[in-house]
Amino acid sequence: MIETTTETTVVRRTVQVDGETASYLTAGPQDGQPVLLLHGTYWSRVWLPVLDHLADAGLRPIAVDLPGLGRSGGELTLETATVPALAHWVTRFASALELSGPISVAGHDIGGGIAQHLLAHNRLEVPRLALLNSVTYDSWPVPGVARFRDREVVAATTADEVLTARRQAVTTALAGAATEPLIADYLDPWTHGRVRRSWMAMAGAADNRYTLDLVPALQRSTTPKLLMWGEDDTFQKVEYAEKFTSEMPHTTLVRIPDAHHIPTENAPDQIGRALAGFFTA
Repeated sequence: MIETTTETTVVRRTVQVDGETASYLTAGPQDGQPVLLLHGTYWSRVWLPVLDHLADAGLRPIAVDLPGLGRSGGELTLETATVPALAHWVTRFASALELSGPISVAGHDIGGGIAQHLLAHNRLEVPRLALLNSVTYDSWPVPGVARFRDREVVAATTADEVLTARRQAVTTALAGAATEPLIADYLDPWTHGRVRRSWMAMAGAADNRYTLDLVPALQRSTTPKLLMWGEDDTFQKVEYAEKFTSEMPHTTLVRIPDAHHIPTENAPDQIGRALAGFFTA
């Protein structure tokens, strides 16, 4: 699959990880400095609006679909969907792509928790970390996700109920950018049962101890960190970003007005330029 933006061709490619197909969006020069872009309860689609900015800056953005989600194969379980387990998977994905040396990382939603884990536990050599409306501290799981920690709820939930809940969440998260075609584009992966089950596994494995445990290591970290936040987000409130910025050294917060949980769709040029500048600084 090939998607085009105004200036840069974005290509979807695959690689084998743990015997399953890992799908990812990429653009830019293959010898460019790699930037891993991690999603959470959505998929790589959240990064599409900014890939051209990163590629035009000479970077090699890689927006991967986590296993069982988006266009990737496999299926998550409660054990493989935890933040530490997914961080280990990301390191294996990087190895499968033969990425070596410094790899900057950006994370959105639970993907931000995975990104923090990669940095705090030195899973990769992360010279710069960016978080967009990410989980932090005890900001998660939000009620719409936490309900799936109850196995009886999971067992009783129908496909239509998952799709309805996802439609509501996506519509809210897109805020002013929400149109029916864009909502349908975001929802497409959840029409597959395997993806719905993987999403419910990620929801069931959501646990804020995974980010709370990282706080001491992040407070010791001298790695530059950039937070970009949709100010109107009711899922991951900007107050958590302000707390993170005040407590973690070398952290800058950029607030995105009139944006909710997926600010890349509301302010793609602002966010794309800021990320490109940050990762090439």
